[in-house]
Amino acid sequence: MNGKDLLLAAVRGEKTSRPAWLPFVGCHGGFLIGRTATEFLKSADLVVEGLKKAKELYRPDGLPIMFDLQIEAEILGCGLHWADQVPPSVTSHPLAEGKTLADLPELDESKGRLPIVVESLERLKKEIGADTALYGLICGPFTLALHLLGNDIFLQMYDDEEGVLKIIDYCADIGIKMADIYLEHGADVVAAVDPMTSQISPEHFESFVTPAMNKIYDHIRARGGLSSIFVCGDVTRNLEVMVRTSADCISVDEQIDMAKLRELCSAAKKSFGGNIKLTAVLLLGDEDDTKLEVLDILSKVGEQGFILAPGCDLPYAVPLKNLKAVASIVHDEYEREAAKSLKAKGMDSFDDITLPDYKAARTVLIDVITLDSTSCAPCQYMMEAVQKAVAAAGIVCYINEHKIKVRQGIGMMVKLGVKNLPTICINGEVRFASIIPDLKTLVAAIKDAAEK
Repeated sequence: MNGKDLLLAAVRGEKTSRPAWLPFVGCHGGFLIGRTATEFLKSADLVVEGLKKAKELYRPDGLPIMFDLQIEAEILGCGLHWADQVPPSVTSHPLAEGKTLADLPELDESKGRLPIVVESLERLKKEIGADTALYGLICGPFTLALHLLGNDIFLQMYDDEEGVLKIIDYCADIGIKMADIYLEHGADVVAAVDPMTSQISPEHFESFVTPAMNKIYDHIRARGGLSSIFVCGDVTRNLEVMVRTSADCISVDEQIDMAKLRELCSAAKKSFGGNIKLTAVLLLGDEDDTKLEVLDILSKVGEQGFILAPGCDLPYAVPLKNLKAVASIVHDEYEREAAKSLKAKGMDSFDDITLPDYKAARTVLIDVITLDSTSCAPCQYMMEAVQKAVAAAGIVCYINEHKIKVRQGIGMMVKLGVKNLPTICINGEVRFASIIPDLKTLVAAIKDAAEK
């Protein structure tokens, strides 16, 4: 059984002889070949070169073709901002600017960057597809609806439920078109990546998201394909409803209890994947940190229906040695045994990082703890919500984003007592953890802080 066969067996929920290994190499593929994220995501030649390099270095069982949740949004009329080390971010929302669904462009494989995706997939299928499972990642229906409508969707879920359902159903149809493109050109698994579902309640998930997701997953199954739901962010409250979707596999990030997920997926006869820490371990840690992290995850997940993966898209400049360390644990039973003798380092106390004197401040101080608002959709939309609320409140505020891609950001997260991402703190107090409040609620919280 080669790596591809092993990974697909795991997705089908079967027992495997070793952990299946799926590094989510997105923009990191550009880093491997000395090119920017923008260059990488706009060139089939560079995508193929970067992913082949990742295969050589990390010995994966599977790889995604392109980790960019803005491909569909770009085709449908959203403006994008490009950067050197992260995927593009959405800067405009056509449905919030007066357009209707009927006004949006048609999506087919000739549009936008889909010709790059198709060429990359076809070439990689021939060159590495015999022993490497290839994943097609599509933007999940709720996150795509956010791209099209913006943060207004949260209020409209209460004020115009029928209208929002119509938009999300449209996005499900876009997801089906994307799934067909991937399947027709050789993808082995299609994963709907829907990070914005971390921002809603289980009730809203079942009402607004489950029907749209099942529409996509049922279509993939009818075509003989395998599917996965992948949600970045703290979806602890939504795990049970995620498992009840018709997806074959449930993939999550580092904030999720893998023992709990294993229990839920085992009962539902589904596979599951995750959830190596992106920043504290893979980006900022060393090889020993990485090996200990992987061993800890493996101790909780068992040998059936599990895919080892990072919690989300790999940061651009993850040290190669750390991902190679994951590969050594995955492929070498002796390395797994040897790593058990490693001792964890003491926790960083961050004594050199001090919080502002919030009580003495003459303005309202708003700290937003994020992964990175330029690459994480929930983080981006939370920052947008804060900026709009500050403007609406008419109060002098100081907004500071703390990205946990750097030690300073992790230190602020620890000092403020933040447990989930993204989170809004106002004057040093955690106010909105892993939830984007509506404009009225956030404005009221800012005004309340100003009066104290």
